[in-house]
Amino acid sequence: MIGNVFVLVTAFGYLALLFVIAAWGDRRAGQGRSLIGSANVYALSIAVYCTAWTFYGSVGRASQFGPSFLLIYLGPTLAMFTGPLIIRKMVRIARAQRITSIADFISARYGKSGFLGALVALIALIGVTPYIALQLKAITLSQAVLLSYPDSPSQSIAEESFLTDKSFWVALVLAVFIILFGTRHLDASERHEGMVAAIAFESLVKLFAFVAVGIFCVFVLFQGPSDLFAQAAAQPEVLKLLSLDSVPGGALGWTGMLLLAFLAFLSLPRQFQILVVENVDEQHIRRASWLFPLYLLAINLFVIPIALAGLVLSPGSHPDSFVLTLPLSTGLEALPLIVFIGGLSAATSMVIVETIALSTMVSNHLVMPLLLRSRRLHLGERRDLSGWLLGIRRIAILLILLLGYLYHALIGDSYSLVTIGLVSFAAAAQFAPSLLLGLYWRSANHAGASLGLIAGFCVWVYTLLLPGFAQSGWLAASFVVQGPWGIDWLRPYALFGIELGDIYSHSLLWSLLVNVGLLIGVSLFTRQSRLEQTQAALFIGALRVGFEHAPLWQGQTTRGELRRLLTRYLGAAATSRVLLDFQTDELPPSDQPASPELIARAERALAGALGNASARVLINSVVRGEALDLEAVLSILDTTSQTLEYNRRLKQKSDELARIGEELRSANERLMELDRLKDEFVAMVSHELRTPLTSIRAFAEILKENPNLDEAKQAHFLDIVVRESQRLSRLIEDILDLARLESGRMALNPRPLDLVELVRHGVATVEKVQQQRGISLEVDIELEKAPIVGDPDRLEQVLLNLLDNASKFAADETPRVRLHLYRHKDRYRVAVEDNGQGVPEEEQDRVFEKFHQLERHSSEQNPPRGRPKGSGLGLAISRGIVAHLGGQLWCESSRQLGGASMVVELPPAPRTP
Repeated sequence: MIGNVFVLVTAFGYLALLFVIAAWGDRRAGQGRSLIGSANVYALSIAVYCTAWTFYGSVGRASQFGPSFLLIYLGPTLAMFTGPLIIRKMVRIARAQRITSIADFISARYGKSGFLGALVALIALIGVTPYIALQLKAITLSQAVLLSYPDSPSQSIAEESFLTDKSFWVALVLAVFIILFGTRHLDASERHEGMVAAIAFESLVKLFAFVAVGIFCVFVLFQGPSDLFAQAAAQPEVLKLLSLDSVPGGALGWTGMLLLAFLAFLSLPRQFQILVVENVDEQHIRRASWLFPLYLLAINLFVIPIALAGLVLSPGSHPDSFVLTLPLSTGLEALPLIVFIGGLSAATSMVIVETIALSTMVSNHLVMPLLLRSRRLHLGERRDLSGWLLGIRRIAILLILLLGYLYHALIGDSYSLVTIGLVSFAAAAQFAPSLLLGLYWRSANHAGASLGLIAGFCVWVYTLLLPGFAQSGWLAASFVVQGPWGIDWLRPYALFGIELGDIYSHSLLWSLLVNVGLLIGVSLFTRQSRLEQTQAALFIGALRVGFEHAPLWQGQTTRGELRRLLTRYLGAAATSRVLLDFQTDELPPSDQPASPELIARAERALAGALGNASARVLINSVVRGEALDLEAVLSILDTTSQTLEYNRRLKQKSDELARIGEELRSANERLMELDRLKDEFVAMVSHELRTPLTSIRAFAEILKENPNLDEAKQAHFLDIVVRESQRLSRLIEDILDLARLESGRMALNPRPLDLVELVRHGVATVEKVQQQRGISLEVDIELEKAPIVGDPDRLEQVLLNLLDNASKFAADETPRVRLHLYRHKDRYRVAVEDNGQGVPEEEQDRVFEKFHQLERHSSEQNPPRGRPKGSGLGLAISRGIVAHLGGQLWCESSRQLGGASMVVELPPAPRTP
């Protein structure tokens, strides 16, 4: 049995390790060596989506509803596949406007509305508090199971006071962690590098722990997957869970749950914080769009096997605790402790990020607007409020965690882990319409978004939140069963008599219906303010280059007024960085007018600390005038776009000129090369012609000067003159053929013919000559017919040339030549091979150059024959003939004989209709 003290020391030791990792990450960031500047770390940090719900609750849901748990992860997978479009646009907007949270994002889109930002913050606080409670419940439950197994942990949990409740103290430790590493800087839009590094580490820990349990269940408790599924199949009630029929709500349930997971992934405050606010490089989104789905696949790979193992071996245990009870059932101690740490990682990572996101929203959109409007606090008289702002955010962190603990203590036991998570998912999904439509529909306005959010939230409260209170005993059970006041069509789980079988899809259907309906309907019949029009243009055109730098103010103020305002809320150091003249590295005089660019920069700096709505109010307090209207903004942006387009075209022209210049240089080099080759060709032709002419002249002079030579010598010399004359004629004919080929004037007479017949005729022509030379000629013809279109005389010339070359280069001992005719795909090939030394790979293309001849070397026992006889033009002419007939000729190594192989490939004759 694992001791209580040991478990506590391990748990708090792990939390201390998180402190160390976060501190190291922040220190590295301060040194300019960021730990999170990697797409892999970014993808791992997104895995904060995998909370205690994933670690414990996925197995619980799979045990009850089979493969329906997969929908919770298919939704984020689809969302990440759209990441380069949707998430990239959100990141671009957030960076340009210093967005700090999803409430700030929606507020900024709809005219920097303080009311809308407060509304989103309030809905997030109410909707996500149960999710934080879920994590605390998971920590408490797993710790109790670890200590009390095999007894039920429920009694020991119920008897705990808040002072002895471990989840209460975990909440306090996490509060300290978040305060230390989540509120180090006032600018909430700055990255929390240490925190993100710790979250990425926790993602690895929970993945390792869950996979370890899965391997243990499949290969230790059972003898592999086949044994596990065989034992599960023996129990019909267990096997039934693997069917799609076990999914609540059928096809509508599938669709609803998939849509719910997709929308929640994009709109949960913690996911927005990691995906958008903490993103350091939008290029990381591209890799994360496939790496994070792989992570989801890995962590869910063993969900079904663990669920089946639990149902087969521990049918009486609570499904949410199978991940712990299965290792405990065998008496192990190390693995259950690893599982506990994995669950602690899953829970704490979510709590950390969610609390940072919520505290930013509460501070910037609920508390600060009230303080700015309060006259009793005299905030305007204080010179530096930066300490106040950090203090508010830290108090908000503590209160949010205590609120989550309170929910866990009062109502948390009424729902399973997955149920609590899905309730929060449905609440976060209410942000999706105003978020996504705001990215792509310019006419969406503040009134429509506000009414849609309010109506959707009210439907969510009625259909999911209030029934939870009824199940906990805080409301009458008849509220769920019979409806309020006994009105059947107002039952929360069957509104207007429509019962989908899945309460979450039911709630999502009605809440999104009123949310989207009001957003679109009200936006169509109401007008936007000038600032809304401006923000809509900026959000929709966010991916156009230059939009993020457009100045949006036409009002007037001085640098001194801006300095006093920024110093009051950001502090002197941050103010100096904002107002610094980047050209002179100095602070200009205070009485100098502030440019529109500087006003916009000051507003973005305030937005990073206070949110867009509060920043807007504060800038309005010192700037006389207002933001540019839509026409002015679009004019500026169009001018910027036109300039960028002009620059782009200039760059294209420059690139094109550079390309043309490179082509001219290449052409000039080619001409010089051709000139060199021409000179070489003339020199080689002269040399080749001179050799037979020299022989003819020499022997003719001998015959002329020595008329009395005996008849035998005269006959011998005359034979040499005749042979050299024939050689000279062949050389001249080859040169003429080559010239005709290169000029395109070679007379070819293509007609239909049978390549098999042509090959047989060519072989018969040289067969006797080859036998006289002692060469073994092998013929392998795989086809009965090979219809082609070609010039038979020229093709026979090619074939005889290849056979003659092969016989010259065959081995000295037992020389062999092989001719192989076969079909390759839709073309015919003739390969002429020899068993000689072959052609080196680097020479295989050069053998087709004019006058190029290989030296033929022999073994020591056989003297070298040297350079073979011939003009050196045969292969060049052969390749030209084959090319003119639509084929190819190349050289490769022979696989059969080991020497060289000359391959001719020709197309088949076209089929006649």
